[in-house]
This record gives sequence, C-alpha cells and structure tokens, in this order.
Amino acid sequence: MKKSDIRILLVDDEPDILEIVKYNLSSEGYEVFTAKNGVEGVAKAKKKKPHLIILDVMMPEMDGIEACEIIRGTTGLENTIITFLTARGEDYSQVAGFDAGADDYITKPIKPKVLISKVKALLRRLKENTVQHEDIVKVGNIVINREEYKIVNNGQEMVLPRKEFELLALLTSKPSKVFKREVILDRVWGNEVVVGGRTIDVHIRKLREKIGDEHFKTVKGVGYKFVL
Repeated sequence: MKKSDIRILLVDDEPDILEIVKYNLSSEGYEVFTAKNGVEGVAKAKKKKPHLIILDVMMPEMDGIEACEIIRGTTGLENTIITFLTARGEDYSQVAGFDAGADDYITKPIKPKVLISKVKALLRRLKENTVQHEDIVKVGNIVINREEYKIVNNGQEMVLPRKEFELLALLTSKPSKVFKREVILDRVWGNEVVVGGRTIDVHIRKLREKIGDEHFKTVKGVGYKFVL
C-alpha cells in the first residue's frame, strides 16, 4: 500500500499540535484529516474510515477514552489502528486507553522524527510484510510454522518450547500491537493452573535471548508487543 493511500486521522483540542503533526505526516505523503474533539473525531472516523487514528485523551465534549470505545464498536472500524498521543503518561491513563481498545500510547511532547518513526511502526501491519499461507506465517525475517512448532529466524531454524512458541506466535500475529498481560495469560496458558505474572516475564526473557531483544518491548503496567 502506497503512503498516499493511507488515511490518518488526528484528534486533538490543541490547534498547534494538530498543525505540527499534520504538517509532518503530510510531508511524509500520508492523507491526513483532523478533528478538534472526541465528538468530531468519531464523526470523521465513521466518514473517512482512516487506517490510523492518533487520539488525544483530555478533550472537551468527549474525551479520547470514550471516543476510542465508540470507534472500536463501529462496524468497519474494528481493525483501525488507534494510538493515544497525550501529555498524560501515568500508568492508570495508559491502562484506561488500552482497555478502551487502543493499540499503542505515545506521550507528548515528542520530536517529529520520533513520531514519524512510531507511526511507521504502527502502519507496518498494513503493509504486505505479514504473509500467511495455511500454517506458515512470515513476519519480517521470521518464519513461523504453526503445524510443526518450528521457526526460522534470519535463515536459522529453531525449535522452541511449546509455550515460548505460542507466545511468539501471538505477539507476531499483530506486530506493534500491545497485548495486555491478562490476554497473554488467557491465549497462551488458558485454564492451566499454576501460572502467574512472572511466568510471562520469564518466557519473554527467553524469547529476547533467542530471537533478539530489540523485537520485544515492555509497556509498563500493561503488557508486551512485538516490533520489527
């Protein structure tokens, strides 16, 4: 997908933020729309069907959390990528954002180049870098064979323990998406009895050692994500 085909919606009540972010994203070639509050943001999201929404949390009329929940419940917008861009960096605010259905969280102020880099990382899932053929999935330089429980990383074949493999398969199913700890526990361990939060941390540490530390990012108080 070409950059000019990618639609991005910015929702923020600060005109300066809208102007600066829109300028930088437009300069990259993206089609950018803006809204100044949650109500307007929801309306534009329904009309424009953006691929990515950058959403402020604290806004008049309707805040970003409520707007995110409405957007997530709207037919045709279920898979739209949503990231919060806000000055509020507290853990509880981030958790509320992820509970509402956000994919990521960016704290401002942020340098334009860093913002562009984060936007590109979020948009990678729209590109054709994840190819699925039955039980074989390719993500970047990693090939995952779900049927044989094998992976090939940079041309080297590896066999992972079952839970490490299932955790890797889950995280790579949506690169850059943050998976909450409870979701990971449910999807990977299900109803198995003796599983605590530290179990996830241990498995992530082992995957970092085997696959590469740079691919696994911790979102404090929330969970983990896989990045290319």
